[in-house]
Amino acid sequence: MPYKIYQAESASVGGGAQIAGPNRNIGDVAGEASGRRAVTLNSTGSYVEFTTNESTNTLVTRYSIPDAPGGDGITATLNIYVNGQFEKAITLTSKHAWVYGNEDNPINSPSAGPARHIYDEANIMFDRTIPSGSKIRLQKDTQNTSQYAIDFISLEQVAPIPNPNPSAFITPSGFTHQAVQNALDQARMGTALGIYLPAGVYQTSNKFQVYGKAIQVIGAGPWYTRFETPNNQTNTDAGFAVSNSANGSTFANFAFFGNYTSRINGPGKVFDWNGVSNMTIDNVWAEHQVCMFWGASVHNITIKNSRMRNLFADGLNFTNGSSGNHVVNNEARTTGDDSFALFAATDNGGGIVQNNLFENLTAMTPWRAAGMAVYGGQGNTFKNIHVEDALVYSGVTISSLDFGYPFTGFQSNPTTNFEGITILRSGGTFWNNQVFPALWMFSASKSFQGIRVRDLDIIDPTFHGIMFQTNYVGGQRQNIFQDTIFTNVKISGAMPHPSYPNRSGYGVWANPMPEAGQGCAAGQVEFNNLTLTNNAVNIKNDCPNDFTITVR
Repeated sequence: MPYKIYQAESASVGGGAQIAGPNRNIGDVAGEASGRRAVTLNSTGSYVEFTTNESTNTLVTRYSIPDAPGGDGITATLNIYVNGQFEKAITLTSKHAWVYGNEDNPINSPSAGPARHIYDEANIMFDRTIPSGSKIRLQKDTQNTSQYAIDFISLEQVAPIPNPNPSAFITPSGFTHQAVQNALDQARMGTALGIYLPAGVYQTSNKFQVYGKAIQVIGAGPWYTRFETPNNQTNTDAGFAVSNSANGSTFANFAFFGNYTSRINGPGKVFDWNGVSNMTIDNVWAEHQVCMFWGASVHNITIKNSRMRNLFADGLNFTNGSSGNHVVNNEARTTGDDSFALFAATDNGGGIVQNNLFENLTAMTPWRAAGMAVYGGQGNTFKNIHVEDALVYSGVTISSLDFGYPFTGFQSNPTTNFEGITILRSGGTFWNNQVFPALWMFSASKSFQGIRVRDLDIIDPTFHGIMFQTNYVGGQRQNIFQDTIFTNVKISGAMPHPSYPNRSGYGVWANPMPEAGQGCAAGQVEFNNLTLTNNAVNIKNDCPNDFTITVR
């Protein structure tokens, strides 16, 4: 990605600023931070200061400020200094953060119970380029009236992307939803290749309709071309609806900022596609939505170079027979469900989810569910994946649970392949105090087979490195682990957790009783070249009569 992240706890602090953490507590400024540490600015004059390693004309900060008593958020500024001189103030809000109560479906009401999802991000463009080697300071001054926790900043040098071909791209007559839709319709009915969206803020409160022929929707870059939903509303369902008559379309170089403050299942997807193919999403920034992308029965889609941030559900999810898709070079931060997901349901048409490639992906701080989750399918490959600081769930989930949907489990030929996976500081508690590992392997309602995991590195898991679990119904196990092989696995730092001393500290663990009514992991798995260091217990097989772990 074209930006660099600077962690606050590694910067200079002063004026009464404090480094919080580390801990892994939900609803805590350290526990929900990347790296599980943050810097608090709670007194006038307190600051955190970063020395830059490259030039920049932008800044993003991940922060937490308190919620309003009624749950609808507050707004506060924080001052930015460059080399000791005031530069400008950045505006922060807690409107899109802070949900409460039930862990599965928290709501935006403080009376519902304990808080979670307490961080958000804000971004700002400077009026000049700040050269490499500068000192950028975030400081609480007298006019900055909140309490602040700073997780990190990211810096990026940007410039507007010009119209690729002015004679072939239509420019909207304004920045309204209708102006953009009119340009789309004009391109559809004429000979234009598509539309070009010059720099500006485009207001939308609905779905753009793209149909009739392949259309290119090209912006000036996500810092310059920005769609926004109304500030005086919440949970507005907007984005791009695309018909298969527009197969081959491209959406590139723009941002889409929603106004979601809670999760609503169904709406809220920037791209909600069904039955389309040969599409490209490139260099898109989606924030404060439910999802960036949901694809059912989609084929040969490419999603690349994009950033998904502060969402209430998945970053992206492919389902219902989706095949041949390529997800490459994307980053997801603070998703409210799996950051990158593949789910082999067949309820909405399609056959087996197969031959998809996910590669070069980063998932940071998912606040509900996993950084990457794979449910069934065959011939899918996931490689060069980095997951860090999953708050309440596994960093990576590999599961054959169908969630009650028509579903195809994992098939052995071709296999499902995981290569080059790194999982840092991940795992947590969910579903009534079930404990989740860095990597969760769950043989459940459909077949679990044909899994190949190679070059896996698990570091400092919250409870355990790899956990094997089998689902039971009516006291009977459903499907067992078969044909599951690990090669070149390193697990380090699994230590006992004081709240769960009998369910933590294991590098590899066969779980005998995940919850009441369940039972032992069942089947067999094989490890080739397994390296286990600094774990309280390296291998803990609590199911010796049902589950075999072979280490070669």
